[in-house]
Amino acid sequence: MESTDAAVCRIFLVDDHAVFRSGVRAELSSEPGLAIAGEAGTVAEAVAGILAVAPDVVLLDVHMPSGGGVAVLRGVTDAITDGPPPVFLALSVSDAAEDVIATIRAGARGYVTKTIDGAALADAVRRVSDGDAVFSPRLAGFVLDSFTGKSAAPEPPLDPELDSLTKRELEVLRLLARGYTYREIADELFISIKTVETHASNVLRKTQQSNRNALTRWAATRHIG
Repeated sequence: MESTDAAVCRIFLVDDHAVFRSGVRAELSSEPGLAIAGEAGTVAEAVAGILAVAPDVVLLDVHMPSGGGVAVLRGVTDAITDGPPPVFLALSVSDAAEDVIATIRAGARGYVTKTIDGAALADAVRRVSDGDAVFSPRLAGFVLDSFTGKSAAPEPPLDPELDSLTKRELEVLRLLARGYTYREIADELFISIKTVETHASNVLRKTQQSNRNALTRWAATRHIG
């Protein structure tokens, strides 16, 4: 759905869950002054789509394969040299301080969690489009602490099991935690199913988890997914 009306805020949705995108699209399309200009489920599709559509606001998932929301932000801002980029509003399941800070440092104007309701999300989109910075409750403190050199939250403890994973193993872990099959992971990462199986086996061994269900619970406690 697109509009040439200058008063309409044109939104691009980025999330690797099609069902979630569908729900957000339905919520925002019914709001006055908002229109969905496009959507994407991968980093590469998002960067290409945003550059082609030139939306006003990008609703951006934080955790996706191939670099996630930060990769989308950097890909778009690096490619746009003749004008301002769209405004980015992170919409994430994670409320971890490191995710909030990394996304804001990369250029997002706000960060809200997926517990937000439709009306509040529409309001957040309008506000960032108007130049405000918007955060879910308590998340703004993470950003202030980061830029003032203070931290209200304790530093995250060392996690040797998580730190032992390679970049590719971490990508596989995120997709496993989201319920992807081995074939879907292979398609997403452009690798063979056998390679996925090898990475999955390494992840289970390094994290000391006995099966996929246990691994999913382990990942959830670390805001991975």
